[in-house]
Amino acid sequence: MPNVIAVLAQAAGEAAEGNDPKDLYPAASELIVGAVAFAILFFFMARWVLPRLNEVLEERRRKIQGELEEADRIRRDADRQLEEYRAKLQDARGEANRIIEEARKTAEQLRRDLQAKAEQEADATVARAREAIAAERDRVFDELRAQVGVLAVDLAGAVVGKELDAEAHQRLIDEYIDGVASSGNGEGGR
Repeated sequence: MPNVIAVLAQAAGEAAEGNDPKDLYPAASELIVGAVAFAILFFFMARWVLPRLNEVLEERRRKIQGELEEADRIRRDADRQLEEYRAKLQDARGEANRIIEEARKTAEQLRRDLQAKAEQEADATVARAREAIAAERDRVFDELRAQVGVLAVDLAGAVVGKELDAEAHQRLIDEYIDGVASSGNGEGGR
């Protein structure tokens, strides 16, 4: 490393000694060679590089323009599809509301039908109960008629002191019961 430092110090010393103003301006031959090289480079650039660069830039501009137009078309399609989606969503909501309303109506009709059926069954049950009560009342009434007849004959026999014949006895019982039944209050016309 000491050699490198020594070489750099020597070069700096020589540079400090050669700072003449004429060394700052280029020589005429260098200016002519530089101008010719610049002209050749300019001609080469203008003839082949710039047209190709312009083509590449134009192609790039067309590509970007096409991509912008495609993006705009895609955005319009997306907006159209979004509107269609919103319309379908609105239709679906309307359909759902219609189905819900229809279900409510169906449920209400079913409730009314079940209520009417329950009322009919209740009426039928009440009617059957009334028929059963009437049949039981008639059976009890017939049974009571037979028992009242026997008691009446026994009582009449005890009061009169003799026994009545069965046919007269049955006739008296039937007349009495018919009289009680026709009065409807069971008091026998009293």
